[in-house]
Parts: sequence; structure tokens; C-alpha cells
Amino acid sequence: MASTIKDVAKRAGVSTATVSRVINGDPRISSKTKEKVLISIRELDYKINNIARSLKTNKTHTIGFICPELANTFFMTVAKGVEDELRKYGYSVIVCNSNESVEEEKERITLLLEKCVDGVIIIPASHSGSHFKDLTEQGIPVVLADRLVEDFSSDAVLVDNINGSYAVIEHLINSGYRRIGYIGGDIRLTSAKERDEGYKRALRDYLIPIDDNIIKYGDYHKQSGYDKMRELMEEKDPPEIVFISNYYMHVGATKFLIEQKEANRRNVAIASFDDMELASLLEFCKVLVSQPMLEIGNKAAGMLIQRINDSKDHEPQIIRLKTQLIVK
Repeated sequence: MASTIKDVAKRAGVSTATVSRVINGDPRISSKTKEKVLISIRELDYKINNIARSLKTNKTHTIGFICPELANTFFMTVAKGVEDELRKYGYSVIVCNSNESVEEEKERITLLLEKCVDGVIIIPASHSGSHFKDLTEQGIPVVLADRLVEDFSSDAVLVDNINGSYAVIEHLINSGYRRIGYIGGDIRLTSAKERDEGYKRALRDYLIPIDDNIIKYGDYHKQSGYDKMRELMEEKDPPEIVFISNYYMHVGATKFLIEQKEANRRNVAIASFDDMELASLLEFCKVLVSQPMLEIGNKAAGMLIQRINDSKDHEPQIIRLKTQLIVK
């Protein structure tokens, strides 16, 4: 026989009303009580009747998640963090791909409005965000992850890109490197702009001239990493080491170097933002900056649940998560 809410309440030593509040993400419930109830739900394999609950609460208990690219490991790891956290509250996730297109992002927002989602987490496709107001004007809370946008203010979960980049450049300088190249992303994107700032700030602080000849900008994809590394190696005075601002450009840059004859590699090394998949095993890599990808999703989901359950207007909150320097 299936477990009931009364069974959960009895196992946890609380009232059925408390169990209901935990399931619905009521912020008034203490973390200790919430944990007891969630453990009891898992132990009893209690199944929440979402249809009955939606009729009673006027909520569908579904959340939209929009990201620029489903094939991107970073975005999908963030999505897993979102789902892991939302599952605790009986929420389901509708994952949408914007294909790095503002127009497709608008289409996905329309779809989620039609699905009557209770909230949306967005990793923006671009620096533009005025169309996100279509959600908030319908009373649907929005949390941004990884990037901020222009013309739209909301809660957001980001990593400390500036200090992450600064730390890796500082480490390279202290290790004896002076000619440090850079392959960055589109600086209209928050993550790319901040990583660029961290790189340049560290050079300025250590009185190392910024040389535009060894600074290249790609688009966060493999081919641009390949192309920009080629451009750097064709410079008359190429860098000793190249700091690359994301994993996929790191892969592309490594591919270029592997294809070169030994004599043409110029003994270059790589430092990279992102510790994903096989990043630490890639040839030429000396240092990595690791992002807490799952935690980004966890925190974004937690913020969204709070907004869904709190109808009061609050100033947008931005959470910055720390990165970790990994030296091979």
C-alpha cells in the first residue's frame, strides 16, 4: 500500500500540516524539521499527488530551465543541480534549449508561459534580457544563472569570475611566467567580461604590460579556441603560456597544438577556466579554475523556491560562488 502524508508525519514526528509546508517550500520551517520530513519522505517512498496539489494551490509544481546549448556539459551539470534541489520539493523541470538565439529564447519563454510553470531559471543566450519581463509581468519569478543581462534585474547565481581569473594569473606570475596570452569569450557576456577583467587586473597589479597582440577573443566554442591559438602561435613573439577562458575553447586550442609538428609548438603551456570532463588530462594544461557547477544549480533552484513561496517584493539578490584553483 502506498504511503500517505499521515505516514510521513508520524515517521517524522510532526503534523501533516508541517509535512505539507515542507513539500511546498515554506521558508518558516526550520532546516532541522525540513530535513526530518525529507528523510521520512525518502524512506517511505512517499509519492506526492501533483494533480491534486495543483488544484488546491493553483500551482503546477513545474519549473522552466532555459539554457543556450543542451550539448554543453557545463549547462547540463547546472541543470542537474537544479533538478536535484527541486526534487526535494516535489517540483519537475522542463528543460529548454535556446540555441544561443534571443529569438528562440523568446519562443521558449512563450512555451513555458503556456505550460503555466511556477518559475523559470535562465542561463541567458546573450547580453539582452528585456524579453524576460514577459515572465515577471505574469507574476512568474525568474532567477538567472551564470550570466547577468542588460535591461532586466532579478535574482542571480554567478561564480566569482574576476577573482578566479586573477588567482590563476597570479599563480602563473609567481611561477615565473611573464608573457601570458589570453583567449577570451564574447565580452558582452558577463562571464567573459569578468574573466577578461581578472586577467588584466592581475597583470596590472604585478606591473606586467598588457600586450593586445597576445589577447584574442573567441565565442566559447571549440573552433574559436583552435583558430585563436593558431593566431597566437603565428605571432612574432608568442606567449609562454595561454590562459583560456572556457573548457571548449581549451579543447580546440589543444587540438591545434597537437596537430602541429613538435618543432612548431614553441613549448607553449595552457591554463584554463573550467575543470570539466577530461580538462585536467588535456595535453599542455598546467592550471585549472574549477567552478561549482552543481552548486550553481542548487542555489538557483533554492532562490526560485523562496520567491515562489514569498509573494512580497524584494530587492534582487546576487549570489557569487567561489572558484577553486587546481594546479597539476
